[in-house]
Amino acid sequence: NLNSTRWAVSPVPAATMFWKFDLHTTSHIDQLLDREDVTLRELMEEDDVLQECKAQNRRLLLFLSQDHCMQELVSLITTEPSAELEERSRFKFPNIACELLTSDVSIINDKLGADESLLEMLYRFLEQDPPLNPLLASFFSKTIGNLIARKTEQVITFLKKKEGFIGLVLKHIDASAMMDLLLRLISCVEPAPLRQEVLHWLNEERLVQRLTELIHTGKDEERQSNASQTLCDIIRLSRDQANQMQESVEADPLLAVLESQDSVAGLLKNMFDGERSEASIVNGTQVLPTERWRVSLPAEPTRAHQPPSLPPQKSAILTTVGVLEQPLGNARLHVARLVASLLQTNAPSMCQELCSLATMDLLLDLFFKYTWNNFLHFQVELCVAAILNHPSTEDDPHASIHNALVAHLFQKCRLVQRILDAWEENDKIQSDGGTRRGNMGHLTKIANMVVQNLEKGPVQAQIADLIKELPEDCRGRWESFVDETLREDEPRNTVELVSTHNMHSSSEDDDMESPFPNDLSLQQAFSDYQIQQMTANFVDQFGFKRRGKSRALLCQLIPVCVCVCVCVCVCRQANAAAFEACCKERIRQFDDAEEEEDIWEEKEINYATQAKSRTR
Repeated sequence: NLNSTRWAVSPVPAATMFWKFDLHTTSHIDQLLDREDVTLRELMEEDDVLQECKAQNRRLLLFLSQDHCMQELVSLITTEPSAELEERSRFKFPNIACELLTSDVSIINDKLGADESLLEMLYRFLEQDPPLNPLLASFFSKTIGNLIARKTEQVITFLKKKEGFIGLVLKHIDASAMMDLLLRLISCVEPAPLRQEVLHWLNEERLVQRLTELIHTGKDEERQSNASQTLCDIIRLSRDQANQMQESVEADPLLAVLESQDSVAGLLKNMFDGERSEASIVNGTQVLPTERWRVSLPAEPTRAHQPPSLPPQKSAILTTVGVLEQPLGNARLHVARLVASLLQTNAPSMCQELCSLATMDLLLDLFFKYTWNNFLHFQVELCVAAILNHPSTEDDPHASIHNALVAHLFQKCRLVQRILDAWEENDKIQSDGGTRRGNMGHLTKIANMVVQNLEKGPVQAQIADLIKELPEDCRGRWESFVDETLREDEPRNTVELVSTHNMHSSSEDDDMESPFPNDLSLQQAFSDYQIQQMTANFVDQFGFKRRGKSRALLCQLIPVCVCVCVCVCVCRQANAAAFEACCKERIRQFDDAEEEEDIWEEKEINYATQAKSRTR
């Protein structure tokens, strides 16, 4: 009878169990290495070959560092595998070879960096006709990059002997791995004197100028994009290196060339001379805002002004808010970003040119035309902020130029009138049941910016005079708008989304005012929830006080409420009691009828009963 059976287990000494269940196993690689005829491919078939290599398996490392093995590894990462192989396994061995060569094991690094014949094999990969296989290019770049970091002097000396090295890298710049290789030469060379030597070598090779020449209408988009990104990264890395160096070091020659007037002028010439292309304008403007505008190029804004006024030849696109007949285009967006950067420099010649070209008037036209392009709205907001927040003094000889730009913004661009017209038009759309326009958030910020600078700002007196010059009806509309509309919207625009107050049950006072007076409140509050740090008034905005409408909105807000409840519980100890109270009030408790079983209680095992239950 199984019910009365008792199973007895004799005690086993601890030492016996330890040796009996010892999980230590000998690597199969060691067994393979015992064979005299073992091949590199056989070892690379083993799953743990890389692990054993990094674990400094001496027998394996001695085998891999043999001349014929190193040559085969380098050949694998630089030679296109046969097309007859199965696609998913074609690059299996090249990938393993790359991982072995870059495993950061000293014996492999020493062998690869000191053997010039191996370096020559690697270098011949660059001498192929484009395009390079992108996967092999990444293997090559990773291997050379590892050598630059670990065997710096040997590799730099080798590369400097190759007169066409930079030209070959730029020839294959359409492969992003070549861009990574250039950046490793700039950022991974130590110590500082050797790095400075490398920078001077790259400068003598005219690296910056040759990259700039690639941002041209006649070049394919991939090459332009990678050249632009390389220039941006050179600027970023050079400045980071300069900031990190505590001691006084020589100026970075590449950065000095990039920030020179000739470099900026050459880049703008490539962007705008001859037949223009969106790719050259976009990639060129990505570089320009990253430079320190220490030079004035008063003639260049004329060129930059034309792309915003000439819409791209693009077909209509379907968006979530309808069909967009004439898209803004990437080029016009990047030029708007460039104008914002120019205004932040406060260069008098730039301000004068932008004013004479009515650039801000054009940008505001685009702002109100493309009501759902928040990327554009943000750049226009930056432009307005740069104009209104520019500090000026009576002693400033260029104050008159900046004052002219402020006047241009209010008079020629009619900023106040446009704000009022757009706001009234949006109110009409919403009253007819439409959706709040997508640029209203940025428009609110711009309006508040004007009000704040009117109350206290560097051009306070001038703005006050410009407001007084408005037509009487417009001035009255503006005053009402500031005193009523903006003040009413201020609490909602600065809403704090978490509160320590308990949420009210939907069964409470039905006559209390609904927290959702209209769709605008819900949309604005939810938008703020997405972009703001959760703070103190969330419950006041999302509390449920009435049946009917608030219950209909419950389904929309369930994910928000759950997320906020979790955040309140975890992040704010002070809200623990409120959270618990809300949970008890809203979440139905699941009470099990049966008493919970104590899993630690000793009981007799009835195998017959268990067997019977399994057969049901």
